[in-house]
Amino acid sequence: MTSTTVHLAVYDTFADWEPGFATAHLTQHGHTVRTVGPTTAPVTTMGGLRVQPDLALDELDPRGSSLLLLTGASLWDNGDDLAPFARAARTFLDAGVPVAAICGATAGLAREGLLDDRRHTSAVSFYLAATGYTGGAHYIEADAVTDTGGVSRGALVTAGPTEPVAFAREILGLLGVYEPKKLDAWYRLFHDSDPSAYEVLQG
Repeated sequence: MTSTTVHLAVYDTFADWEPGFATAHLTQHGHTVRTVGPTTAPVTTMGGLRVQPDLALDELDPRGSSLLLLTGASLWDNGDDLAPFARAARTFLDAGVPVAAICGATAGLAREGLLDDRRHTSAVSFYLAATGYTGGAHYIEADAVTDTGGVSRGALVTAGPTEPVAFAREILGLLGVYEPKKLDAWYRLFHDSDPSAYEVLQG
């Protein structure tokens, strides 16, 4: 993986607090975060912030990316407006480029059939079951899950809506931002408020 560009999907009603831990620490460690919207027209987050996308979805190419990051949004469960982002996730995974999805984005991936044969998690199992997907046997009760994808498919990170720190931990580990000991310390600091972890991170 040579690209250091992470693409963050942005769309109306996206949950702006969910990607923050990941994107903040990625940008502090040599990665560039670019936003991709349905078009380049501004979108409004669930928190009322206006975001100007850097590029439109039809311009997105996995060959120039190290990760596609999909957050939750009300729109995932209200029609098919965001289905093109789930199809983009399929393109990324087929190209061997990782995808990370949290909250409602996991339901979008389920509807696209991307969770049918991969280890994954979400808010609760019955939330995904309501999509009609066939991957229930691969559901794991965990804060966040990484399915490495095997030889020919990209890795897939999933998490529930209350776990932005665990979600970030999986992403930071997948992209090699921290080695395991520091990654554990990072998680203990930001998830558990463990002051002893700070010294490990600074070491």
